[in-house]
Amino acid sequence: MLKSALFLALLTMAVHAAPSTTGAAIPPSDIPAKFAPVKPPQHFTLREVMIPMRDGVKLHTYIVIAKGLTRAPMLLSRTPYGAGQALHQDATRIDGLLSGATAQLAEAGYIIVLQDIRGRFGSEGDYRMLRPLVGPLNATKVDHATDAYDTIDWLVKNVRESNGRVGTIGTSYVGFTTLMSLIHPHPALKAAVPFNPVVDIWTGDDLFHHGAFRETYLDWVYELVSDKNSALPWPEPRHDAYQTWLSAGSAGAAAKAQGMDTLPYWQRITEHPAYDAYWQEQALDRTLADAPLSVPTLHVHSQWDQEDIYGAPAAYAAMESKDRSNEANFLVIGPWRHGGANGTGTELGAIKFGEDTAAEFRKNVLIPFLDAHLKDGAPKADIAPVIVFETGSNVWRHYDRWPQSCDSGCPAKSQALYLQPDHGLAFSPPAAGGQAYDEYVSDPAKPVTYRLRPIRPTYSQDSSWGRWLVDDQRFAEDRPDVLTYVGPVLTAPVRIAGQPIAHLIASTSGSDSDWVVKLIDVYPDQTPKQPEMGGYELPIAMDILRGRYRDDPAHPTPIPSDQPIRYTLKLPNADHVFLPGHRIMVQIQSSWFPLYDRNPQTYVPNIFFAKPEDYRKATQRVFHAPDAASFVELPVVP
Repeated sequence: MLKSALFLALLTMAVHAAPSTTGAAIPPSDIPAKFAPVKPPQHFTLREVMIPMRDGVKLHTYIVIAKGLTRAPMLLSRTPYGAGQALHQDATRIDGLLSGATAQLAEAGYIIVLQDIRGRFGSEGDYRMLRPLVGPLNATKVDHATDAYDTIDWLVKNVRESNGRVGTIGTSYVGFTTLMSLIHPHPALKAAVPFNPVVDIWTGDDLFHHGAFRETYLDWVYELVSDKNSALPWPEPRHDAYQTWLSAGSAGAAAKAQGMDTLPYWQRITEHPAYDAYWQEQALDRTLADAPLSVPTLHVHSQWDQEDIYGAPAAYAAMESKDRSNEANFLVIGPWRHGGANGTGTELGAIKFGEDTAAEFRKNVLIPFLDAHLKDGAPKADIAPVIVFETGSNVWRHYDRWPQSCDSGCPAKSQALYLQPDHGLAFSPPAAGGQAYDEYVSDPAKPVTYRLRPIRPTYSQDSSWGRWLVDDQRFAEDRPDVLTYVGPVLTAPVRIAGQPIAHLIASTSGSDSDWVVKLIDVYPDQTPKQPEMGGYELPIAMDILRGRYRDDPAHPTPIPSDQPIRYTLKLPNADHVFLPGHRIMVQIQSSWFPLYDRNPQTYVPNIFFAKPEDYRKATQRVFHAPDAASFVELPVVP
């Protein structure tokens, strides 16, 4: 036994002492100090360049080119949100590097150019929020028009894979910079596609609607102007943003609590609560109306755009009078939220459309439009001047103009839908002898919400912000400070195509007031194909008017207390069919919180700085008598 054990021990020692068959020493660790993995080949070229502007400032730019692409057109997007944020840098394929519509366009043969606007992220220079054109509000020699021109000039001279043709494209703020490229455009600019652009920020886009300030947009302003890279997020101390804003008091007080009173752009906003020259000079639709139409433009609008619902139709209308051949100015209206045309368009909230409307738009309209104007030898795009997805019937309509209903020269004229006694609606004026008005008490301490609580912060992951414009309005109907008027069950369809306009005759016991008007499609009580839609109250067009601006947006005046006053409120554009079995509803209220700041209902010089004691209850009356009839003007078409 001793001999056997000794033999095994000697054998083991011999094995371990045997030299490596390769002659190399065994390292102490199997994990090397450095290891370079073999990367799969990239199917594109990504260039990062700094493009010089006429004043010496250089703008940070990415250029994405699919492998093998030659004589290709370029699509330029100029963004304040970080060009690199749109790129997945470790990708090997274009559909991994880019996403959504941008990836689809790259795969369709376009060179994609993404640029940080001056003063943001990797670009040099000073940042100005929605930088105005050179002129009274911009004492420099540069703006988004000159920067677009200089960028395009550099691209056509330095991107050897291009065919020398450029299109500008983008959504929201990037839609704004897209429209800016049309002012004194570069000769190589051959097409523009602004999606949901910011056009008039006081009348109906991001910051105001008819004078009412969009209070929850303080976070957007804060993140854009407090840090070059938007590295300072807006604090959200409560799960329910409603209580956060209510506790803050006025919008000015809420901003000051976060130090925004030191930010130049916020200071300018609060110095100009009315539609004075400061805002009028920046209204891009006014500028476009005076500029020549030399670049074919496809305006893309979303019927339920929760951010910039004014912009696209306004820009289209401003440019339409110069499109004498009806071949250079186009409008698309889809059943989307803000930016929805870039994603999936099969549904919005609970509303289903029967197809991917966004994919259909990109395939049948967007790419053919761009190809026709940017690609060598491409055929003319066979698209109508106006293409609209008609909700309700869920079909695409092709028109030669927008709106379809107007005073003259259109297929049909507008029709008045009158408020009636006993909370009814009818296409005939109210008869004599009924109650002359309905009333409610508006209390700033308990404002009507714009969506169901809890209201999550606008851009939180669980926020319903993107779909709130199609939210069921039954939550508001139940409140005593909301008036609701409902028509009879329809026996024939009512089709609208244009802009509804609310004409209210109303009074307030205060000296200032907001008026919110909602046009709603009420579904039948039973909907067998989608039971959860039974009785659903679908908003079709809604907006707000700050009463002090009723006569002149530039010069506010107090409202005479307890006197019936005429108000006119233009609602957002809509193409919709109220189907048989449905009913038409109108709701009226005096707050829409916290999206819009509360009106104190006593006239103060500047609502941004209203004091707690300024906020008072008011009795609101809405009239529907033969000599004081309130109605909604509907753009009804056959």
